[in-house]
Amino acid sequence: MHRIEDYALIGDMQTAALVATDGSIDWLCLPHFDSAACFAALLGTRDHGRWQIAPAEPVTAVRRRYRPASLVLETEFTTASGVIRLTDCMPPRQGAPDLVRVIEGVEGDVAVEIELILRFDYGSIVPWVRTIDGVLRAVAGPDAVALWTPVPLHGVDLTTRGSFRVRAGEQVPFVMLWHPSHIDPPGAPDWADAVRDTEAWWQEWASQCTADGPWRDIVLRSAITLKALTFTPTGGIVAAATTSLPEMIGGVRNWDYRYCWLRDATFTLYALMTCGFYSEATAWRDWLLRAVAGDPRQLQIMYGARGERRLLEIELPWLPGYEQSRPVRIGNAAVNQFQLDVVGEVMDALHVARRNARVTDDDAWALQTAMLGSLEERWREPDEGIWEVRGPRRHFTHSKVMAWVAFDRGIKAVERFGLPGPVDHWRTIRQTIHDEVCQRGFDSARQTFTQSYGSPELDASLLMIPLVGFLPARDPRALGTVAAIEQDLMVSGCVLRYRTASDGRVDGLPPGEGVFLACSFWLADNYVLQGRHEEARRLFDRLVGLANDVGLLAEEYDPREKRLLGNFPQAFSHVSLINTAHNLSRARGPAADRQDT
Repeated sequence: MHRIEDYALIGDMQTAALVATDGSIDWLCLPHFDSAACFAALLGTRDHGRWQIAPAEPVTAVRRRYRPASLVLETEFTTASGVIRLTDCMPPRQGAPDLVRVIEGVEGDVAVEIELILRFDYGSIVPWVRTIDGVLRAVAGPDAVALWTPVPLHGVDLTTRGSFRVRAGEQVPFVMLWHPSHIDPPGAPDWADAVRDTEAWWQEWASQCTADGPWRDIVLRSAITLKALTFTPTGGIVAAATTSLPEMIGGVRNWDYRYCWLRDATFTLYALMTCGFYSEATAWRDWLLRAVAGDPRQLQIMYGARGERRLLEIELPWLPGYEQSRPVRIGNAAVNQFQLDVVGEVMDALHVARRNARVTDDDAWALQTAMLGSLEERWREPDEGIWEVRGPRRHFTHSKVMAWVAFDRGIKAVERFGLPGPVDHWRTIRQTIHDEVCQRGFDSARQTFTQSYGSPELDASLLMIPLVGFLPARDPRALGTVAAIEQDLMVSGCVLRYRTASDGRVDGLPPGEGVFLACSFWLADNYVLQGRHEEARRLFDRLVGLANDVGLLAEEYDPREKRLLGNFPQAFSHVSLINTAHNLSRARGPAADRQDT
């Protein structure tokens, strides 16, 4: 089975697929992010679906890249007989999604094999496959795919196979298109036009990027990744394209990340706007408003890409899991958790949009004031916190800090934009929360804030205290917290979220996970605010060096095994990379900007 870092992402802003270094697509969601998977081998075995196009003889070298400023992937295979290039893309379209694969001869004369194992509903359903008028057709329930290619294909043991030779200068296309099974597929798109149009579309989009400096290339690649994780019809940005890739190999921390988390909102807005992508930032803000609309007491921490609220978590026992990491889950039970910090994230995101993008909306402000009214009633309650622990609720320090942020941004909306609101009352609540956090969340003996009131544990979410403006970065309490995290949570130069415990007392789960990449970027942001620029640069370079050969990051990293962990590619990791790059390369980056809101 491939390592997570062996994969590259292709997508059309409605669907996504992961392509391995051996030319195998092992994960493809159709017809959109929250639908059943057509291929699911990344979560199980080859029996649960894959589509490989590769040389029929031993490969001596593999080289791959994205075409500049695009999501068109090229993989070159070198064999004793020559060199071939596999080009993969998913053209951005408004209609049915299609996937284009083209084999091109570069040198010599190479034998190539295709193996296609079509499975629907997360690898559980074998479709009815037949050839009609030269087109391979596969149907299972509501889903169907059609495959056009000049290569003769035949079935063997519920697998579609084919073989052919390609010489230098020759091109052999494969075009797969999803369609509802009750509707005949449209005609095949012209594959050459599809590749050219895809490359041109991405390059035109990328031309808006205003990022500069020494990290422009990796920042642009991260921005393209965020765009690929966007569901264009609504503007929602999912956390990752996958589900159940483990935070520890063989462990149970396997979650479905194909949803939109509210707490990512502010970071995402900064990342998009600082790169010059204001229309995407506006679309994300509009998605946010639609998703949270209604009774503020029913606010969820996450929603579907269309704003769906019912995200029932179930386990798929027929899938053995990535490297035997069970269970495989779809849906996410954390949707029902009470997480106090979310109101702060929404208030902060809308404040950033109002200030930086000059977005005004009376209806949005009415919703915000209602949210503050609900928060006033609940901020003293314990919650499950930013990391969505599946243990008992606690008074998490970060959650209380974000409650402070919510009222702080409400106050600033009144002060700076003249919006109506009981600002004196909010100032009183803001001060009360601040005093409580500094009294109950701070360990004066150790000179650090702690994960929750009265707890000895540390937590990387405490790095947010200066980043959101709760305390200045050079306040002794903020400095002490950073120092404590450096001492207790750093592993191989990166940051753990917290120390998991064998008895499950910290988060209700068995111990073990990798270092958390977003938290590691937050530490670099703190270094910038403290004036420790050289340390920030070294840490940033170390984190960028963890990206795979095409510039993609997962959620976590295992420094012992030197491999990526968790769902992939992870939006939060790429958002954090963009923001830290701007913090380092600009006189006033997102960290300083957010601190002085």
